[in-house]
Amino acid sequence: MERRRIAVAGASGLIGSALARSLTADGHEVVRLVRRAPRGPLELRWDPEKGQVDAAGLAGCDAVVNVAGAGVGDRRWSEAYKKRIHDSRVHGTAALAKAVASLDEPPRVFVNGSAMGFYGETGDRVVDESAPPGTGFLPELCVEWEAAAGAAQEAGVRTAFTRTGLVVARGGGAWGKLFPLFTAGLGGRMGDGRQYWSYIALHDEVAAIRHLLDRDDLSGPFNLTAPEPLTNREITAAMGRVLHRPTLFAVPAPVLRTVLGEMAGDVLGSARVVPKRLLESGFTFAFPGIEDAVRAA
Repeated sequence: MERRRIAVAGASGLIGSALARSLTADGHEVVRLVRRAPRGPLELRWDPEKGQVDAAGLAGCDAVVNVAGAGVGDRRWSEAYKKRIHDSRVHGTAALAKAVASLDEPPRVFVNGSAMGFYGETGDRVVDESAPPGTGFLPELCVEWEAAAGAAQEAGVRTAFTRTGLVVARGGGAWGKLFPLFTAGLGGRMGDGRQYWSYIALHDEVAAIRHLLDRDDLSGPFNLTAPEPLTNREITAAMGRVLHRPTLFAVPAPVLRTVLGEMAGDVLGSARVVPKRLLESGFTFAFPGIEDAVRAA
């Protein structure tokens, strides 16, 4: 197996840390981008919100993966926090893309994060990568986020975007908040439960990113979601079955809006997103069903 040097921005987050572990376990050299002073040759200083990165430190990297960004579900969306969500993604991506483009020998591939939020509210409509962006904060953010990688694309670097769904994992993200509730027997549907949730097991998320790294013929947007999205009601029932807990509690929509503010639109909204291009490329999901994904977590 060819040993590769891969830079990972966001290596302390849910997806980035799992990706870094997977790559390291297979013998690859992972350069982690950090906001503090580097503690060794495999760390590189950057400040995504200010758009600053040490370009020289990326020299010799075969690939750059950017999954950095302030957590969308970490807190209520004040105007200040929305700015942080935006700047950490858009400015960070632009800085990395420019750094990549400036190198005499740029990396072969740049895999940049995005989100299924690109499509906004889809209702019962199934959407793949050919669908246009939706409207609102997250779709507009995703459009700008992907556009920020332009410098790398213009420099001829193969660039892929990961429009990731809700990652099923205990360690963070939406499911990191759901597991304790369901384990305590307090889980239940949200709103009327008819909204579609497009999910992906953390194992499959990492495997899909590695698939994009390895395949020289893949570029552009890829939906990183399980093949068959389910409704919140169906997912709630599956969580109850796997964890052997009742799912009697339902959180009414007005309560979610009071507690979550603007972010409640994502919880109550419906996104029926399918991974058409990923499947067409030959990728195989290890945990395509929700019960398997929950057990894996």
